[in-house]
Amino acid sequence: MAVVYYPAIIERASDGYSVFFPDLPGCVSAGETVQEAARAAEEALSAHLVLSIEHGDPIPAPSDLDDIPHDPEVEEAARVLVRAEKPGRSVRVQITMDEGLLAAIDRVAGNRSGFLSDAARVALAARSL
Repeated sequence: MAVVYYPAIIERASDGYSVFFPDLPGCVSAGETVQEAARAAEEALSAHLVLSIEHGDPIPAPSDLDDIPHDPEVEEAARVLVRAEKPGRSVRVQITMDEGLLAAIDRVAGNRSGFLSDAARVALAARSL
């Protein structure tokens, strides 16, 4: 997976801060503080990229932060670059697994490959802490 950085605008809202990505309409987040909003933006961006890939939607290249015009109707609190890993194309692999574990996965997951991919992401994130 390639690392990408998308510009995000953090704006003041009535109950905290909201975040939007000018390059990715519909990708939004929020938080009670600027810091919380910026952290939540990373989760929103990652989820948006994964869903876009799953639905076959094109993912635009990120704009340069300095090239994004200021909107006079937006009360900006900050402009930040948000990091995400851009999902690559799916590759078929063959693995060996205990049959009982595989049966347990099949009982709870509608998509075995998706379940294993999600579990791998969680495990990798836990190891990077």
